[in-house]
Amino acid sequence: MVRQGTHTYDRINVAIDGPAGAGKSTVARLVAQKLSYIYVDTGAMYRAITWDMLRRGIPPEDHESVDQSVRDMVIELIPEQDIQKVLINGEDVTPHIRSLQVSGQVSQYSKIEGVRSRLSHLQRQMALRKGVVMDGRDIGTTVLPDAEVKIFMTASVEERALRRYKELKETETITLQQLEHDIAARDRLDEGREISPLRRAEDAILLDTTFMDIRQAVEAIVSHCRSHVDGERNHS
Repeated sequence: MVRQGTHTYDRINVAIDGPAGAGKSTVARLVAQKLSYIYVDTGAMYRAITWDMLRRGIPPEDHESVDQSVRDMVIELIPEQDIQKVLINGEDVTPHIRSLQVSGQVSQYSKIEGVRSRLSHLQRQMALRKGVVMDGRDIGTTVLPDAEVKIFMTASVEERALRRYKELKETETITLQQLEHDIAARDRLDEGREISPLRRAEDAILLDTTFMDIRQAVEAIVSHCRSHVDGERNHS
């Protein structure tokens, strides 16, 4: 159980969107810890579905089979100290979802309407009680358009590739140049898809973290959240 604010009016929903490799998941999890909120890693949910489809041998072109598989799928997010475990139908798939194979295919499965519809529904259910920090590609625009604080978190392609390279270099054989190419390609796919493309919500705060460390990014978002809550209290 995650402790939340004492009063409902003290709790807000926080939407953090941005491109691949911007560090959204790490920052969002730490923001949630600071605020004693619940963290929802939507990217992990899409990655879990991608891994499961690859395991079953269902290609992204087979929309009917993907939709049928996702319809009855039970996805659980279990918060732990330094990571959020992801379970599909009771099976812990956390160790598998950050592989290069999944990273290379997740955009293809994410653009399927049945997948987005199913996960968007689950994510809205998670946010009903407020006190949620949710990160992804379309949280502020589609999933939680009424979120009280919206952040669009980005960084240069070069910086995002370098961050991802540091994460993967111990477990994957890949060059920094290849990662830059892959991340730029992922951006084009995410921004160009027909359903819920990656874009900054009109009322989202732009946070460019190219020259910021994790702590600075977290503090900036927490400050915005606390300012919003204080403002609401003063108006009530």
